[in-house]
Amino acid sequence: MPIEPPDRLKKLPPYLFAVVDRMKREQIAKGKDVVDLGVGDPDLPTPKFIIDVLAEAAKDPANHRYALDAGMPALRRSMQSWIQRRYDIELDPDAEILPLLGSKEGLGHLPLAILNPGDISLIPDPCYPVYKSSTLFAGGEAHILPLMESNDYLPDLESIEPQVLDKAKILYLNYPNNPTSAVAPLEFFEEAVAFARKHGLLIAQDAAYSEMGFDGYRAPSILQVDGAKDVAVEFHSLSKTYNMTGWRVAFAAGNREALKLLGKVKANMDSGIFQAVQLAGKAALDEGDVEIERNIKVYEKRRDLVVSAFERLGWHFNAPKATFYCWIPVPPGYTSTELAVMFLEQMNIVVTPGNGFGANGEGYFRISLTVPDARLKEAIKRIEQSHKHLHSK
Repeated sequence: MPIEPPDRLKKLPPYLFAVVDRMKREQIAKGKDVVDLGVGDPDLPTPKFIIDVLAEAAKDPANHRYALDAGMPALRRSMQSWIQRRYDIELDPDAEILPLLGSKEGLGHLPLAILNPGDISLIPDPCYPVYKSSTLFAGGEAHILPLMESNDYLPDLESIEPQVLDKAKILYLNYPNNPTSAVAPLEFFEEAVAFARKHGLLIAQDAAYSEMGFDGYRAPSILQVDGAKDVAVEFHSLSKTYNMTGWRVAFAAGNREALKLLGKVKANMDSGIFQAVQLAGKAALDEGDVEIERNIKVYEKRRDLVVSAFERLGWHFNAPKATFYCWIPVPPGYTSTELAVMFLEQMNIVVTPGNGFGANGEGYFRISLTVPDARLKEAIKRIEQSHKHLHSK
């Protein structure tokens, strides 16, 4: 019999990356040589020493059992040590660190732990889609905070109406930012913490790209702000940091009450990380600093390649200080979707339309730097060849 989707699913737009992937597969099925600059999935391999730890741990029957929901104490201590080494922040590994099956999982479960039906999440736009979808799944309402280039893609917190703040429970932040690649100074985090304290909000700061900084830039942590642990939880991921996207290892750090509630949701919804993967993640955190520097050099070189090519074409955009994305304005005469379709159909290049991240992403598209240099150069060559036609519409 046909199954009618529930209202919560009807409210969701098509998942952005699934739509882009379908279009890509259609072109490949036609025999096209497609260069995929869409999804941000590192092409660089997971470092060998991490794989070696996994391989050895997977042979041990002790690791074949159900894993603890809260993670191995040794893994939590390594997460705590990484935070302390990176930001000089003291955390309790037993109460202020919670391992996750990827940061998406933690961000997605957070509204179930915090919101009652009808409560509001304050969500930046454009944004990673899970902030909105998880709020809807929890019966909450999404209130959009526009991220505008004129304000360095930082939300204007003071513009939020009092009646919205009365019902708001979560404020999502994401710096360094996906998709805009914007960064936030520590002063902004100080303002956000004060704002959250004043209005009784929990800040969920998505720091998945904290280690992808260029030209010597090092992203701050919101937990460096005095009193931040009273109002904030920061989400860190090993996915981009150590090229471990498929391994699903991440952690949340900060407010112990929020983490306790999130842990309760997780205990009822999922299981712990496979213990062999936990040991591999511990090795990454303990020994992977050199690998991070190698990654940065690769992405910085690719960023420079893209920026210089677009500059030669007179197609200007802000060179990113962080993330492995370029956020580029759409030429006059196109919507972001029209441009993405044209790139795919005429150049066999996948780019991500900005409106897939929210209405305020319209007028931009995102390029990911997660392809080998040769493929990136091939994409640039195709763009240069089509440039005159592109701007003559």
